[in-house]
Amino acid sequence: MIRVAGNIVAPSQIGSVEFAAERFGTRLVVVMGHTRCGAIDAAIEAIRGESDAGSRNLASIVDRVRPAIDSVVRGSTADLDTIRRAALRANVVASVTGLRNGSDIIHRLASEDGLVIVGADLDLTTGVVDFFHGV
Repeated sequence: MIRVAGNIVAPSQIGSVEFAAERFGTRLVVVMGHTRCGAIDAAIEAIRGESDAGSRNLASIVDRVRPAIDSVVRGSTADLDTIRRAALRANVVASVTGLRNGSDIIHRLASEDGLVIVGADLDLTTGVVDFFHGV
């Protein structure tokens, strides 16, 4: 398990997946977002101009999340919970895509050796995990 705020895909996370898949034969990678995610909330607030990240380290997380959710947040007239849910899903999809396309090793293992990368979200209130179809 790699636990990282905002499910960001940075070189160290990609390397960790490469290592697990190559060295230990891991064949399932689940990128799982969750409700009440502070990184998603911070990115939404930054996009709306409601706050800044607070530190350069936190800003680095927000900066990685922001491109995935910007179009979901900007101009949306939906309620905040709906925006959060859509942003969470958009970020997970972007992270799955980043993992699949960010490494020749992962791409090869997915194409030739059965590695599967899927997206999901966890509702912290109910405990229900929803796996995304087609992701």
